[in-house]
Amino acid sequence: MKIINKEVLSDIQGTKITELVVLAPEIAEKARPGQFVVLMASEKGERIPLTVVDVDKNKGSVTLIFQEVGLTTRSLGRLNSGDALYALAGPLGHPTEIKNYGEIILIAGGVGIAEIYPVAKALKGAGNQITIILGARTRGLLILEKELKSLSHEFFVTTDDGSYEKKGFVTDVLAELLAKNKYDLVYAVGPIPMMQKVSLLTKGLGVKTVVSLNPLMVDATGMCGSCRVSVGNEVKFSCVDGPEFDAGLIDWDELIKRNSVYLDKEKHICRLNNPS
Repeated sequence: MKIINKEVLSDIQGTKITELVVLAPEIAEKARPGQFVVLMASEKGERIPLTVVDVDKNKGSVTLIFQEVGLTTRSLGRLNSGDALYALAGPLGHPTEIKNYGEIILIAGGVGIAEIYPVAKALKGAGNQITIILGARTRGLLILEKELKSLSHEFFVTTDDGSYEKKGFVTDVLAELLAKNKYDLVYAVGPIPMMQKVSLLTKGLGVKTVVSLNPLMVDATGMCGSCRVSVGNEVKFSCVDGPEFDAGLIDWDELIKRNSVYLDKEKHICRLNNPS
């Protein structure tokens, strides 16, 4: 689980996004689009889930991209090429159902852009016509633009501050596209409020919509129950039943509440470790 390459993709406005390439041949051999790993940066660190962004079976490596938002990801960000992760488990979760749907819209916001990349490659390879909409707070936080644009039939970028391409949100572009054309699938990953808005837009039009959720997760094997989410009339665990679900069946209000349950404690821990 040695880190063989590290690259800081973005470091502006107090936000750092980093790419790690990790030697993990067994995971590289088995991982499929949509799946994730759980890692520990150190022996006393917590377990965190990260999407497998890319694999190189010849080198036996997996690519992971993360944003430093708390104590654990900051600790992970301090590791460099040559260092080793304490633990890495995977691949976990159900892979994306890859087939020829027809015309697809893929939407990603923030670091969710990394999560959508392997899905886009696989769906493109299955013969789909892909429209991609990416969103970021500002231009400097936009990642994998070149890679995703090369996979697209149509490609759109939005920034909250208008520093690049269209000012606004990914859902603004989605609403415009849905008003003009018919699509066979919408796939979204990113902040929960964004995915909820996508679901609201597509549900009324009867457009099949899949989202990849990022709820709180501890052991990632279905034992702790922290990642449970209500889907239709059933309780599902995102780690073993997901991470992808039918967007129209998710209880979004419950999911938002559950994901913020430890927010105050997380902020307190960050202040203790970063008093400045």
